[in-house]
Amino acid sequence: MAAPSGAPRAIMFQGTGSDVGKSLLVAGFCRALVRRGLTVRPFKPQNMSNNAAVTADGGEIGRAQALQARACGVRPSVHMNPVLLKPQSDIGSQIVVRGQVVGTARAADYQSLKRGLLGTVLESFGRLKDEADIVVVEGAGSPAEVNLRAGDIANMGFATAAGVPVVLVGDIDRGGVIASVVGTHALIPDEERRLVKGFLINKFRGDVRLFDEGLRIMERHTGWASYGVVPWLAEASLLPAEDAVALDRLRGRAGGTLRIAVPMLSRIANFDDFDPLAQEPAVSLTMVRPGQPLPADADLVILPGTKATIADLAFLRAQGWDIDLLAHWRRGGRILGICGGYQMLGRIVADPEGIEGPPGEAPGLGLLAVETVLKGPKVLEEATATETSTGETVAGYEMHMGRTEGEDRIRPVLRLAAGGTDGARSADGRVAGCYLHGLFAADGFRSAFLAGLGAAGGGASYEATVESALDRIAERLEQHADIDAMLAAAR
Repeated sequence: MAAPSGAPRAIMFQGTGSDVGKSLLVAGFCRALVRRGLTVRPFKPQNMSNNAAVTADGGEIGRAQALQARACGVRPSVHMNPVLLKPQSDIGSQIVVRGQVVGTARAADYQSLKRGLLGTVLESFGRLKDEADIVVVEGAGSPAEVNLRAGDIANMGFATAAGVPVVLVGDIDRGGVIASVVGTHALIPDEERRLVKGFLINKFRGDVRLFDEGLRIMERHTGWASYGVVPWLAEASLLPAEDAVALDRLRGRAGGTLRIAVPMLSRIANFDDFDPLAQEPAVSLTMVRPGQPLPADADLVILPGTKATIADLAFLRAQGWDIDLLAHWRRGGRILGICGGYQMLGRIVADPEGIEGPPGEAPGLGLLAVETVLKGPKVLEEATATETSTGETVAGYEMHMGRTEGEDRIRPVLRLAAGGTDGARSADGRVAGCYLHGLFAADGFRSAFLAGLGAAGGGASYEATVESALDRIAERLEQHADIDAMLAAAR
C-alpha cells in the first residue's frame, strides 16, 4: 500500500478496561502497517509502569512503547511516551516527563498536576505526526472511568484535544464484553461517542461464528462499527511484557533441568530481563509469589530490578526470602542480582537524600562486599560490554539511581565497551550482580552462562524470535481485523 497523501493520520486504541490487550494490538497494528509500506510511529500520552526502556535520546519510556517502536522499525524516542508514572508505593509514583524524572506525587495530587501536562503531550504527538504517515496511539485504562475524566490526558482528554478517532478494544476472555462496550457508550458524552469509530474484540477462543449475534447487539446499541474479532494470540508470550499482570506467563518449559527462581518483589521492575531464559528448553523458571518460599532445589536465584530498593528489601525479609536465600547460598547455590537486586546483595543501601522515601539506610543481604548510596543523577544509558566469566558480548541498558562501591568490585561482571566496569562478583564466584538490564537477550552469553550452570543452551535466537512473533501477530490481524476500515477512519 502506498503512503497516504495529505495530512498525517492518526488512530487511537482505547480499552474497555486495563489489560484488554491494547499494547499488543498496537504493536501488531504498527507492524502490519509497516509491512504495507507506511511510515508509522507509536504514541502513548501517559503510561504507568515500572517496566521501562532507555531511549536513543537519553530518556526512559514504557517498555510497551519500545516494543511498538521496534514493530515500526525505528528506535524509541521520549516523545513516544511523554508522561510515564513509575509507582513507588501504593499511593504515589515517580513522574517522568519526556524521559526525565521531574518529581514524585501521591495519586490524589497527580490528578491536579496532569492538567498542566497536556501541552507537552500534544507537542510530542505533533513531532511524531511530522515524521510519519500515521501515528498509532494507545490509551491507558478506560474512557469509561468518567470519575477521572477531569484533566484526563490518557484517553478521551487527549483524543478530543488532538482530534484523533478511536477504536474501542474489548477483552472477551474475561467475560462481560458486550456489557463493557455498551456500558462505555452509555457513560461517555456525545462528543466522545462520535470520536469512537468502531470496536475490536480481543482474546477470543473458539468458533467466532458463535459471537456473530454479540457483534450485532453491540453495533445496534452503540451505532459503532465492528472491526472484527481477534483470536487469542499465543505469540504474545514470546514478546516482552510491560504489566506485572503478565508475570504468570513467565514459566520455563516443562522438563527443564535447570531450576531458576525469581522472587516477585512488590515493586519489581524490568522483569522482561527473564523472557529469554523462559524460552530456553533447558530452563525451568519459577516466578516466586509473595508468601511462597524460594524453592529449595533451585540452582540459581536471581534478584530482579525494583523501583524501590529499600522498601523491597523490607518486603523480601517479610516473606522470609532472606532466610531462604542464605540457605540456598550455604547449600552451594548461585545468586545473581540485577540493578536493584544487585544493590540488595551488598552490605548497606543508603538513601541520605530521601530519593525513594524518608532518608535513611537499610542493611543489605551481605552476600557481596559492596555498599550502595542512592543519589542522582539517574543513570539512563544504553551499553555494550564483555561479560568477564564467559568473554561473551552483551548489550542492554542501565536505568538506576545510586552508586555501588566496595572490595568485590575488583571482580567486575562486565567490562564496558565505552570504558570502565559494571558489577561485582564474590571471591568464590557464586554471587554476582550488575546494573545492566537485557544481558540475557545476547544468545552467545546466555548459552555460555547456562553451560556454566551445567545446562545446555541453544534455544532459538531471542531477537529473531521477537521479530518473528511481531510478524505473525501482524499476519493474524490482517486475517481477523478490518485494517482497511480502521485506516479509513484515521485522519
